[in-house]
Amino acid sequence: MTEERHFVDVAAVDSTIRPGDNFFMRVNGTWYDTAKIADDQVGVGSYSFLNIPQKQLLENILEEVSASPEHPKGSIEQKVGDFYASGMDTAAINARGYSPVQPILDQIVQIQSIPDLETFLASEIKTNNQSLIGMRVSPDDQNSTINIIHLSQTGLGLPDRDYYFKTDESTLDIQKAYQTYLTTLFELTGSSAADAEKAATTVYGIEKNLAESHKTRIERRVVKENYHKVAVADLDKDHTQINWSSIFENVGLKADSLDIRQPAYYEKLDKMLATVPLEDWKTYLKAHTLSSYANFLSSPFEKASFEYSKVVSGQSKQLTRAQEMVQQVDRQIGFDLGQLYVKRYFNEDAKQRVLDLVNNLQKSFENRINELDWMSDSTKTQAKEKLYSITKKIGYPDKWREYKVRIDRDSYFENVVELRKDAAKYQLDKFGKAPDKTEWGTTPSTVTAYYNPSLNEIVFPAGILQYPYFDQNADDAINYGGIGMVIGHELTHAFDDQGAQFDKDGNLKNWWTAEDYEKFKAKTQQLIERYDTFTVLDSVHVKGAMTIGENTADNGGIYIAYDAFKMTDQGKGNTPIDGYTPDQRFCYSIARIWRVKTRDEFMRTYVNTNSHSPAMWRVNGPLMNFEPFYSAYDLQPTDQNYKPESERIKIW
Repeated sequence: MTEERHFVDVAAVDSTIRPGDNFFMRVNGTWYDTAKIADDQVGVGSYSFLNIPQKQLLENILEEVSASPEHPKGSIEQKVGDFYASGMDTAAINARGYSPVQPILDQIVQIQSIPDLETFLASEIKTNNQSLIGMRVSPDDQNSTINIIHLSQTGLGLPDRDYYFKTDESTLDIQKAYQTYLTTLFELTGSSAADAEKAATTVYGIEKNLAESHKTRIERRVVKENYHKVAVADLDKDHTQINWSSIFENVGLKADSLDIRQPAYYEKLDKMLATVPLEDWKTYLKAHTLSSYANFLSSPFEKASFEYSKVVSGQSKQLTRAQEMVQQVDRQIGFDLGQLYVKRYFNEDAKQRVLDLVNNLQKSFENRINELDWMSDSTKTQAKEKLYSITKKIGYPDKWREYKVRIDRDSYFENVVELRKDAAKYQLDKFGKAPDKTEWGTTPSTVTAYYNPSLNEIVFPAGILQYPYFDQNADDAINYGGIGMVIGHELTHAFDDQGAQFDKDGNLKNWWTAEDYEKFKAKTQQLIERYDTFTVLDSVHVKGAMTIGENTADNGGIYIAYDAFKMTDQGKGNTPIDGYTPDQRFCYSIARIWRVKTRDEFMRTYVNTNSHSPAMWRVNGPLMNFEPFYSAYDLQPTDQNYKPESERIKIW
């Protein structure tokens, strides 16, 4: 195929569109107009949708290892294979109805007081099934050498707090679908239609009340305003209903202090525990328990969950059972599955090649920091120290996560509970210890990448080290415009609106001069205002303030990758391949890696809840600020995305 041989998919290009009008559609337009989204998917293409073919590879592994019941007990193959097989036995799952979750529902029935309720909440934490208390253990923002408890706002069933208050048609449809889902859950567990509807109204009312206290996604981007270190004793004094010391004792933690990220939520919860009838709280807990386990019960529960989710996402058909189980295995015991994936599909040579790219981009970024005209020398020194302190993780972990569980081929629900308990224990066991710097936050097969400010690390799993992001046989222009841009993006996250507030050791600590930081904020504000103008669906716009971190990383990533590319032999020359100059191929690759087509329903939810801009604006937004693009494709002032030089925003 042309794309495999030359890495430019000529058939996908729409040559009727000028590069300066819409480069995303110029490169991908013909593909976009003809691409079909499968009924059981919300989109198709690259980026997260490259996980669709990835899941087929994982299904191949799982079908093979689950076919044999002879694997040694406790081996990776036995645990992964038997968990998959237990979930594939839908006849056994359907025969059990909702009886597997009945013991938990019985615990809720037996709640007679607020202390009883808090004991139940503690038991939820130990099964990684948190409803009213959002708790995790991770590094202290101001002392990254120690793991502490962090409490975050939670308690909702809709995708975001704003969904309870917006009144546009699509949001009202989602509200209605969610309330129908809650009603169905109660009906499926024996309530009459009238009682089920009443119970659903009670649950929704509690959630909406809690949602009033939630910070918005934009407000949660301000790191310092979402860090509040307090003594547990003081928290017990401030909250008359919530006995934190008792909860932590029941969880098995002895904590003197913690970080309460959004205090307003817990203040609201404390007040509501005193005013909302206990029976209403029990109704709420029943709904959230059923919702948490719906996909592990009989098909009516699974169908009810899907009927709600399809209104949010636009996905019209459920995944095949095999693909559903691939997702569950990856979520629940993904690092064991990841070991099997790496052995079978990962090219070890890619690891060194990508490490070379990362090192080249670090040099490129250093050069760009040196040349900044808005940053003082003292801040530049600090920035470069942070840049070269970044830990690089590529392919898969050096030390694999272990799952200390017993998996039974005949007990799907119990397997899920066992794995959830293990996940909770894995989290809780970190408390009071130094962070494990070998730990990974994503499974190796996943097509993603991330930067973690607390550990000052960048991570590139095996899953993303494939075309269109990376190919061993591709020319440098394609690889630097692909995985190079992603590397540059993740490096820039260390210096975006959030990352810039952490020092080289992962501590929330100011390392800027006051004047430099004000200049930095002014530049990010320019990006916010620019992205606010980008239209997605009719009157729906990108939320510049919510996506500023990712947009900063996209804009910086392109320049850093390009400067590194210009250090290569191909970048120094101007020899065309298939009619494309090196710079044109570099820009082409940027548009190609974000080739995505999604359902409108999914995109509406995405714009409201995701910190990334939609794919088209991850291409066109940065390129309108990228001067080499202007010369590579001879942009003219009449082009729709042309910006005068004075309006081309540069931060890094």
